[in-house]
Amino acid sequence: MNILSFGAGMQSTALALMSCENALAEQNDKPFPYPTIPIYDCIVFCDLGLEPHWVLAQMEFVRQACIEAGIRFEKIDTHLYQDLIENYGRKRTAAIPWWTKSPEGKEGKISRRACTMDYKIEAVAKFARWNVLGYRKGQRTRKKDLGAHEMHIGFSVEEQSRIKTDGPCNPLFVKRYPLVELGLDRAANYAYILDVWGLRTRASACLFCPYHQNYFFQHIKENEPEHYQQLLEVDSILEERPPYYPMRVDFFISRSWKRIRELTPEDCNDAQYFSYCNQCTGEVEQIWNGF
Repeated sequence: MNILSFGAGMQSTALALMSCENALAEQNDKPFPYPTIPIYDCIVFCDLGLEPHWVLAQMEFVRQACIEAGIRFEKIDTHLYQDLIENYGRKRTAAIPWWTKSPEGKEGKISRRACTMDYKIEAVAKFARWNVLGYRKGQRTRKKDLGAHEMHIGFSVEEQSRIKTDGPCNPLFVKRYPLVELGLDRAANYAYILDVWGLRTRASACLFCPYHQNYFFQHIKENEPEHYQQLLEVDSILEERPPYYPMRVDFFISRSWKRIRELTPEDCNDAQYFSYCNQCTGEVEQIWNGF
């Protein structure tokens, strides 16, 4: 089997839509436009519970494309946000790489990043085991399935350093990173989706992901006020509840080691852009990457 762990950002959206193009080509007895991309047996989206509105919009676009192409698409709820709200400081929760500051003012960052593995990769693997391969409760893994299937991850070429820290996969699967193999960066994926499918895309991540630039939080404040209040709630929990494993540091979502409510316009002047050349007009646009 070939399974796509679909995050509904630019990269995994590009992979899903390339697969849809291949499926439509096969139905019409035409060669694959993207011969190195498989027709996925299943595309699985994990809803973490608190993502920007554009993530679910991009997910829905791909879901409709999969229906037309005859590719199985599944959405599963993995409740990272709910787990954090209910259990942070009370029991073990996901290892999220928060920014840290000691009482002496020393600034740092938690190195371990298990949220993607626990709430996406492993969740997709478990879904595939029970709902795609058809294993029953208590059934031992068949030897023929060990390492026999592929899970595709939407890292683009500028993210290939993440492969080293992406962690092991479920024993049923080997991981593959087709966009890295093809040498495609974020800008190339954006251009493909817009030029071929007419969809403008942005990056996918939880609202409280500490990898966001500060501009992201300002954008959410100005455009998604309800989500912004939920973001402040998460930040308040980090401020007010001691972590489950006691540490002599404070945790922050913002890379400026400030509470979200304390960020200034100067702090938020850090948006990241890439260039996109309009095929019709030849004009070059600067596109915010969504982070």
